[in-house]
Amino acid sequence: MAKTQSNNKSLVGTGLEEPRQYNVIFHNDDITPMDFVVNVIRTIFRKTDKDAENLMWKVHKEGQAVVGTYTLDIAASKANKVMRLARGENFPLNVTVELVFN
Repeated sequence: MAKTQSNNKSLVGTGLEEPRQYNVIFHNDDITPMDFVVNVIRTIFRKTDKDAENLMWKVHKEGQAVVGTYTLDIAASKANKVMRLARGENFPLNVTVELVFN
């Protein structure tokens, strides 16, 4: 049986394009507790404790922060999960998904 090689570096000639990427952005508010924000960044976005805390501080100080970049379906799923958890705790945390323009 003949072996075939695949070249994962290039999609040239295949008619395929890399999927578009979307940022998941957390927006600051004065009610959602910082520990809640850190916890959802750690658990849903699989960030380290230190990275989650740094992202939380960026949201707090700058008003917003990108917590992850994914394809649309994954970005939307993660954003929706965060919003459901926040609303379940009566927190007004706002999360948006925005297309990354290259």
